[in-house]
Amino acid sequence: MPGFLRWKDTPAGRAPVVSAELCFGDRLGSWKARWGIGRMSYLVAPGLYAIGAPSPDAPVLVTANYKMSYDLVRRELSGRDVWLLVLETYGINVWCAAGKGTFGTGELVRRVQATRLAEVVSHRLLLLPILGAAGVSAHEVRRRTGFTVRYATIRASDLPEYLDNGMTTTPAMRELTFTPGERLILTPIELVVALKGSIPILLVLLFLGGTAAEGFSLSAAVGPVIAYLGAVLAGALVAPLLLPWLPTRSFAVKGAFAGLVWALLWYGASGMGGNGYIAAAHFLLLPAVASFLALNFTGSTPFTSRSGVKKEMRLSLPIMALSIVVGAVLWVAGRFFSA
Repeated sequence: MPGFLRWKDTPAGRAPVVSAELCFGDRLGSWKARWGIGRMSYLVAPGLYAIGAPSPDAPVLVTANYKMSYDLVRRELSGRDVWLLVLETYGINVWCAAGKGTFGTGELVRRVQATRLAEVVSHRLLLLPILGAAGVSAHEVRRRTGFTVRYATIRASDLPEYLDNGMTTTPAMRELTFTPGERLILTPIELVVALKGSIPILLVLLFLGGTAAEGFSLSAAVGPVIAYLGAVLAGALVAPLLLPWLPTRSFAVKGAFAGLVWALLWYGASGMGGNGYIAAAHFLLLPAVASFLALNFTGSTPFTSRSGVKKEMRLSLPIMALSIVVGAVLWVAGRFFSA
């Protein structure tokens, strides 16, 4: 049990008392999850937890069983006496789980009933994160459990102020930000996923790039690999970081622009200007790779909709596919001809 201290007896049975302080293992686990190491198993058991020494009058906060979400919430509750109701979201954060329906009305009702929460607390109020609102029908929860749902804040860091101010949500607590730092923290998993999927491509580039009439040349193989990895960084790192400043609202175009800038830089540095086929191939392939990876980042942002993403995919994916096919043909042709 992460952060487990002792047990607290309640009319509905024993509830684990957990620490609000994060240990080295918690921070290490969070870092590993950011890089995709054990990400899908990074969770805690759903149920009712006690922080401090909560009484029947203590507030009940609700979160997901993704351990990073659980840790962020309990860390902000240091020095307080509260109940923490953790829902079974299968290791998915609150926002994504609300969209999938696991942080939803049915699971909230089940968890309230399974923990016999009505016997533990004397009030009938549940404090939920604002980002979970999409999955929860407040009136249905009240009808089925007798508990009223109140949406507290977007960020866990605002919970202390919220609780101290009589559970009043200020406009700032409702504002969803997406700063460079908040975007940067999401890029490690994007890079890991992109690089894992790139292993077959890198092997092909090494083989074809280094194959020549006189045999295999490692130095010749390195160039295409560097060019490709640069496009991966442009789409999975540079585009997210520069998201507000890249042209248009389209993620695909933003990524293509970042890839085009990289293609220009690589064109100037690599000396490929002597082969028109190779040069044209790079200006088709590198922006397409970056564009695809930037489009993937839509799932991490707070200002995209499912319908908008589907529309952009319908428009951009055929163009990317055509660019890759034509670019690949030109690159292979450039290995045999010069123009």
